[in-house]
Amino acid sequence: MPEIQAFRGLRYNLAQVGALSDCIAPPYDVVDSELQERLYGLSPFNFLRLELNRREPNDADENEVYQRAAKIYRSWKSEGVLQMEPDPAIYVYHQEFELAGRMRVRRGFMARVKLERFGEGKIYPHEDTHAKAKDDRLRLTRATQANLSQIFGLYPDEDNEIQEVLERKTAGVHGLEATDHLNVLHRMWPVSDVKTIQQVMALMADREMFVADGHHRYETACNYRDELSARSPLHPSHPANFVLTMLVSMSDPGLIVLPTHRLLHQVPAMTTEQLHAKLSPFFDCELVGEGPESTGAVWAEMARLDEQLIMAIYSKASNQWTRISAKQEAADRMAILSQQYSAEWQELGVAVLHRLVFDDLLGLAEMPKPTYVNSVREVIDGLSGNLDGGLDYQLAAMVMPATIEHIQSVSLNQERMPAKSTYFYPKLVSGLVVHPLT
Repeated sequence: MPEIQAFRGLRYNLAQVGALSDCIAPPYDVVDSELQERLYGLSPFNFLRLELNRREPNDADENEVYQRAAKIYRSWKSEGVLQMEPDPAIYVYHQEFELAGRMRVRRGFMARVKLERFGEGKIYPHEDTHAKAKDDRLRLTRATQANLSQIFGLYPDEDNEIQEVLERKTAGVHGLEATDHLNVLHRMWPVSDVKTIQQVMALMADREMFVADGHHRYETACNYRDELSARSPLHPSHPANFVLTMLVSMSDPGLIVLPTHRLLHQVPAMTTEQLHAKLSPFFDCELVGEGPESTGAVWAEMARLDEQLIMAIYSKASNQWTRISAKQEAADRMAILSQQYSAEWQELGVAVLHRLVFDDLLGLAEMPKPTYVNSVREVIDGLSGNLDGGLDYQLAAMVMPATIEHIQSVSLNQERMPAKSTYFYPKLVSGLVVHPLT
């Protein structure tokens, strides 16, 4: 694995801001306008003012939001709202959450990780990135000169040895606590003990890191580093050579991957009979639900079966769910359509759904980007016309998420999965610690 380091982070001065719960914010890419207003209203120090500054009616151009975020960031530093850690630290970070009636804890730690371009070392992506999102994050990084939020990295550690070193150091110590808008409890402990930091650094050496979330921010950090080094060579210890990263063992019992379902709009309406006619040469097709209200039962059975190549397709024209199970003909067709990809990639449910079902068999290669949702409730709302945005969805699809093992195998093959192949829950929050780049 590339070099990791402790760093002197910037953290909220709770004597000035009050409740940390009112100041943290979800990642920028899951915040809609309604949530943005809600978070703005919680506190004048809510971190979203930096991470996703609100556009104002009198903004002269699109750069105003970035400059306004930078101005707020500078003022918070100068006024002591954000204070520098006394000593370099790594930051143990727990997230306690409920899922399916069971309480879970995901454990990890934040450090800065030395940047290397994908494909040039031991840091691997698993999803594609988009230029627009990278441009947005680069503008913000230029303006603030900081990593405001962390990327999410996974590393192999079968016995969770590294995390246990840190757990022993923080045992019995009261950490900082904050609860987010989804009722997830976040706890953090700065660890500045030099011996512990050196032990963690040594144990992390030579391990791979797989980017679970934050691909755009990682590539942006590389772009920003390259911009600076083009003007003047950077010293190896310059902070822009690193990126703020949350590191989680791939064996952590709290590491959960949830599905991302697809709602399709502006596509031709297709009845159940038409879907079966197009899909049945390659899939066993079974009618399994009537109406949006059957979605929960359809998904529950899919989750029980837990097979990558079993999916569900909804026809709004017929108001019916069809479960499809891949035949050998589907595998043979995928091998032709995706011959540039490995067998592991071709066997991903999301790859089969997009490349074979949508693009090839249903002829939807040029369709608009789907609406991606993560819960059964959102699927039902979308099909019932009650989802925010008010789009009319002609088709929907539910598919199993890629697993941690898929991420590892596909990444090591130097391949990237289709967009939204994974959804790591819960999301990391912004506002616990900032990595200055100056």
